Amino acid sequence: MSRVALVTGVVGGIGAAIAQRLARDGARVIITDLPGAALDEAARRLDLPAIGADLGRRDSAFALIGRISREHGAPEIIVSAAGGVCGQVHRPIEEVPESDWRAIFAANVDSAFFLAQAAAPQLKAMGRGRIVTIASGAGLRPSLTGIQAYTAAKHALVGLTRQLSHELAPHGITVNAVAPGFILSNPATQRQWESYGPEGQAQLIGRIHRRRLGRPEDIAAAVAFLVSEEADWISGQVLSVDGGTA
Repeated sequence: MSRVALVTGVVGGIGAAIAQRLARDGARVIITDLPGAALDEAARRLDLPAIGADLGRRDSAFALIGRISREHGAPEIIVSAAGGVCGQVHRPIEEVPESDWRAIFAANVDSAFFLAQAAAPQLKAMGRGRIVTIASGAGLRPSLTGIQAYTAAKHALVGLTRQLSHELAPHGITVNAVAPGFILSNPATQRQWESYGPEGQAQLIGRIHRRRLGRPEDIAAAVAFLVSEEADWISGQVLSVDGGTA
């Protein structure tokens, strides 16, 4: 029987590409994002079952795992692609309100933790599983966005990934992160790209060894490997998929 996979954050291009790739590879994929028209459109376009959920809330994450388990079977693959900058832009540190700081942590860190917490008992009972978080180059160095909460949250997500591996890998559950480079995957990254202007864009491309921006499909390919049987002895790792960014 094919494995059940949950992919979060599918309204963005990276999450959608991951869901599409895993479904093509034979997984039974369920997608989720915040409830609303954008998720409905993603479900129609991807032709995959969708369940809306605010994963920054613990009760919502637990309810989602419970419903998937009842309707589709316990998920063996969990890909936490939810996150992003939550519509924010760079501001000096003294101008950042607490609510904006916490919103980014809820989307990028809390969601991954609550999902892992909800799924852990079933994964341990199965004795196998794959958890992949979508981190960022901003989780390894200062962020090109200049958003303090974003780089802090992605650094926290990297730490959480490694800690979850330490706890869950002895039970047959690998936990890894993919850290994308600059990828034009949603309106926020498109606005960021345009804000650099021709000179800034050329400088960014010049720092990438492959001399091109990434595509959502590049990240999906990395995730597909990490959830495969071939990656069974890989855990607690952060795979940078950034074209060789200097």
